[in-house]
Amino acid sequence: MTKTAKKASKAKKSAALPRTAESAKYPRKSIPAYAGAGDAELEKARAGTALATSPDAAAYRVIAAAEAKTAIGELIDVPIMLKQLGDQAAAVNRGDMAHAESMLMNQATALQTLFVRLTERALVQDHLLRFETHMRLALRAQNQSRMTLETLATIKNPPAVFAKQANMTTGPQQINNGMAAPSRAREIENEQTQLSGGGNELLPDTRTPALASATNPTLEAVGKINGTKVGRG
Repeated sequence: MTKTAKKASKAKKSAALPRTAESAKYPRKSIPAYAGAGDAELEKARAGTALATSPDAAAYRVIAAAEAKTAIGELIDVPIMLKQLGDQAAAVNRGDMAHAESMLMNQATALQTLFVRLTERALVQDHLLRFETHMRLALRAQNQSRMTLETLATIKNPPAVFAKQANMTTGPQQINNGMAAPSRAREIENEQTQLSGGGNELLPDTRTPALASATNPTLEAVGKINGTKVGRG
């Protein structure tokens, strides 16, 4: 029996298997749109707008595009996927980071696998350019794995925050905003004003005038000196 005949026979057997009405519903591939009571057209428009901006639907669209041609994509049930994405977001809101921690750990492992594989391919290259290209990509994957582990460690052990300054008081406080401190030039000007007598006029000079001090004073005669009374050493 040829391969074509075998495939045909398998297809006939699978088609002959009975399918219940319940099993025929899954996996569902349509996105549910929930409309409330009231104007049908208005509620439909609101439901469509909410769906377009929904983070759950946005995540599903990316997953569906990535798995469109894979076996996993064929098994995805759209309503169940949307509910699971919503449950994961709700768990984070409650403070449950178990799924996020598992996701980061698995991403770090996947990046480590890329690093190993790219390094192996680099080591068998004969040309320098190809070797450098593979090693550059390998080290980039290694760095991303390290950063992912650092993020996981930060989530598990958040850093402590210490306040450098704390203003504490039991009474009223007065805060003057916008008032500049007096400058040094203003202080010097005040000191000069005080030295000059409080006004802009200088204090009078009480010293002897320069012309009077320069005149030769009247000299008196020196008394007669008796040399015998002056002892000689």
